[in-house]
Amino acid sequence: MQRTQVPGGMADPIRWEGLTRFIDDGRIELDKNAVERAIRPITLNRKNALFAGSDGGAEHWAVIASLIKTCKLNDVDPLAYPTDVLNKIVNGHPNSEIHDLLPWAYADKPEIMAVANTVI
Repeated sequence: MQRTQVPGGMADPIRWEGLTRFIDDGRIELDKNAVERAIRPITLNRKNALFAGSDGGAEHWAVIASLIKTCKLNDVDPLAYPTDVLNKIVNGHPNSEIHDLLPWAYADKPEIMAVANTVI
């Protein structure tokens, strides 16, 4: 490929080798679909959050979205987890053991996830 001369020194910030590397190496993909798929849920959530109704509603939405994402990152079922946690809180789970109710604690204890899955 031929480089195009850009007046005013604008060509300096362009990383020509990086932009044309896919020509020399067939293993490099030309598209960025994987990146677009990865950020799509973030974009959709941002658009959906516009309809939260209020600042307080948006904050609650953000907490729930963060909790769901944390569950997914820890391989915890995001529907079974809050169901089990709410049941434990209602049944008197002590505040001093609140760390046992965090998503990563469920990921470390498969027997807890088995119980959470039967609650649904």
